Amino acid sequence: MNTLETSQSGSPSARSWLVVVLLLSAATAVGLVLDSYVTLTSLAMVYVLAVVIAAYRLGWIESTVCAVGAVTALNFFFVPPRWTFEVDHRENLIALAAMLVLALVISRLATGLRRETGLARLNERRARQLQALATALASANSREEVLTVGRASLDAAFAGPCFLALTTAGSELEHTEKMDVSVRDGMRQCMAEAALLGPGTGRWPGLNAWYLPLGEKGHVTGAACVQPALARDEDGRQHAQALCSLLAQAVWRLRLTASMLAAQGEAQQQQLQSTFLAAISHDLRTPLAAIVGAASSLQTQRDKLSPAEQDRLLASIAGEAAYLSAVTENTLQLVRLSSSAQELRRDWESMEEIVGAVLARVRQHDPGRRIRSRVSEGLPLVKADPVLLAQLLGNLLDNALKYSEGAIDLTVGVEGGELVVSVKDRGAGIPDAEQATIFEPYARGDQAGPRGAGLGLAVCRAIAQAHGGRLTLRRRQGGGSCFSLALPIEVQPSRGEGP
Repeated sequence: MNTLETSQSGSPSARSWLVVVLLLSAATAVGLVLDSYVTLTSLAMVYVLAVVIAAYRLGWIESTVCAVGAVTALNFFFVPPRWTFEVDHRENLIALAAMLVLALVISRLATGLRRETGLARLNERRARQLQALATALASANSREEVLTVGRASLDAAFAGPCFLALTTAGSELEHTEKMDVSVRDGMRQCMAEAALLGPGTGRWPGLNAWYLPLGEKGHVTGAACVQPALARDEDGRQHAQALCSLLAQAVWRLRLTASMLAAQGEAQQQQLQSTFLAAISHDLRTPLAAIVGAASSLQTQRDKLSPAEQDRLLASIAGEAAYLSAVTENTLQLVRLSSSAQELRRDWESMEEIVGAVLARVRQHDPGRRIRSRVSEGLPLVKADPVLLAQLLGNLLDNALKYSEGAIDLTVGVEGGELVVSVKDRGAGIPDAEQATIFEPYARGDQAGPRGAGLGLAVCRAIAQAHGGRLTLRRRQGGGSCFSLALPIEVQPSRGEGP
């Protein structure tokens, strides 16, 4: 506002009275200079101009005093007889009275205009505050962000001190240790009544602040304390309510989002369990039947079977049992990794040792020595679960041996600040239409044949994501597929902390 400041008590300051004296002195000086050139009416206009300036720049008390002082100065210095307060002509008395009325009217109108202008500016500023708060809350992703933004908005809108607190799941206010007991009690009471308390509200008018609940009855998510609180400041009270309404909506939105995510997680868990049961009933029934049949034949007809037939049945039992073990391990691992509450036990591991252990196992099923490995020297350590990484790499190599012919390349190196493990084959490759779903649970490519639960790649991707990495697939030039595991390289441990 374009007005001079008053003292904190609301009375005019010494600076305001000095301005009044200067305006009257300046008008008198100008009048003395122009006295011999203009009429008394023109001199009166000089004082009217001083009154207008005072009314625009000062409060109503100072502008009223300036109006009376202007009439008095005009009478004393310029109305005959001069240098006295007497008036010798009726016309001059009427002119002075008219000037006084005019000066008071101008002062009153200017004061009202200034007050309305200030109110309009205040409302505009408050509207901008609401808009800025709504914009900031729209991008808030946590209760802490809402609390920080809300406190800043209340402090910017009111002189304060202002307080804001949110409730826990048990409807208790959080982080109120540094608040006065009276503030905590007022906030709890407004939450209990789900209503605004304080001056001008009709509820607890003896309080020295407004206490506002965040939300409506049954959905209160916190409370705010706003100071100063004046009973006549209805606009300020409504602005505080608007700010708290936006904060309540933001907190409720976060709660609904959390509930929705929890519901989605529960639905995904239920779907995973249903799929797991379906896998047991479908993918485990056939090998179990084969094992039972072969074992039953050996038990009841061993004397009638030739050694070659007995070996064939034993080989069938061993193969089906190995298949059952792989499916069961992959399914249980997928359920484990899909649980958000499950945390990995990670430690600093050497990728060279993990790759060596996997190759030693897989090459038992690779009599043709198709797997060719190339591991770079001086690889950094990775913080990982070695059992899970070995399972991931073993699944990729088993798939390559099963669904491709010819050489299989296993490479380990550092690329772009990541540790990259790649398994490359020369099989039929994954069609483009299936690459988007090949990592989904129980998704199988056309080349998978009648056997296979479709869990291996789903488990591999889950293991990669659990380690903060990613598993990608691309077609090789000349045919075949390339599966690449990229793991982040963390700050290496000091000597003595590694494996």
